[in-house]
Amino acid sequence: MDAKLSPNQGLNFSGIGLASMLAILLTTTALIFDGMGNRTPWYTTSLTLPLLLCAVGVAVLGQWVIPILQALKTGQIIREDGPQAHLKKAGTPTMGGVFFIPVAVVIACILSNFSENVLAVSALTLSYGFIGWIDDWQILRRKSNKGISPKMKLALQVIFGAVFCGWLVFKGDFSITNIHVPWVSLSLPLGLLFWPLAGFVLVAESNATNLTDGIDGLAAGTVAIAIFALGVVIAPTSPDLMVFCAAVSGSCLGFLTYNRNPASVFMGDTGSLALGGALAAVALLTNTLVVLFVLSGIFFVETLSVMAQVSYYKATKGPDGKGKRLFKMAPLHHHLELTGWSELQVVAAFYIIAAFLASVCIMSIK
Repeated sequence: MDAKLSPNQGLNFSGIGLASMLAILLTTTALIFDGMGNRTPWYTTSLTLPLLLCAVGVAVLGQWVIPILQALKTGQIIREDGPQAHLKKAGTPTMGGVFFIPVAVVIACILSNFSENVLAVSALTLSYGFIGWIDDWQILRRKSNKGISPKMKLALQVIFGAVFCGWLVFKGDFSITNIHVPWVSLSLPLGLLFWPLAGFVLVAESNATNLTDGIDGLAAGTVAIAIFALGVVIAPTSPDLMVFCAAVSGSCLGFLTYNRNPASVFMGDTGSLALGGALAAVALLTNTLVVLFVLSGIFFVETLSVMAQVSYYKATKGPDGKGKRLFKMAPLHHHLELTGWSELQVVAAFYIIAAFLASVCIMSIK
């Protein structure tokens, strides 16, 4: 009898294909830039070694952790007002950030010889992951998609962000109060205004990546590209944080083994908030906020779509208390789904855009 592929098997193959192409692209790029930077790929201070170690480590660890998450009944609660195709995902384990984020942090700390900077961004990353874990746990406990209150989440993000900014002040590196614009060799002095900006960046970036985590493999893949590119940009001046970026990117690649379409585990807020915090913390410490803004183009547009949707709905609210919607659904990736795009088409398009933005930023290196 001839074997026939079911539609699900076809999607599965395509999901594997996207994840595989991304892994090949980032690994090849790591090897190229290690060569250009006169770094041995298998040396601790390289892009390639942390990338591959974390990717393999997460892929192996997932075989053990995901069954535990299933046994603990950490099944995702799916929004009833979301795309109907997502309802079949109900019960898929969430909180995947509990295993792929620690792998990145541990390996980055070891390979960087426990650099002070890496320890600091790792602490911020784990603290934001902890906020996400509390939110995920409350969602599971209440069996609804409402976790901790937005005010509580924001307060915790601000507190942990303030501690990180306080460490920056204590460190005494006040040169970062000037924002560097790489393409025009310009520095904009902000002085004390830099610190509220720093807090805003930490909170905004973590929430933006959180909003992007709504389709199988979307957040993991786009963050893998963005933070890898950030690592390439800062490699000449901050090799220790380059290692951290490569490690986080590699962990995202390893997580895609299970998170690509159709996903067998979701990262949850535990993962998405941590990833945003990692991006922002590295950018603040290396004075690459402008580069971060470009790399976060997708996250920015996703956030903007939510803000526009809410604002338009309130502005058009009639006597019946109902307003009009600018998009079929926000964030943008859900709007695209409801207009006929498949999840894989959305993910592929966003990967391409993320790769283009990464190329633009890498070209800023002198």
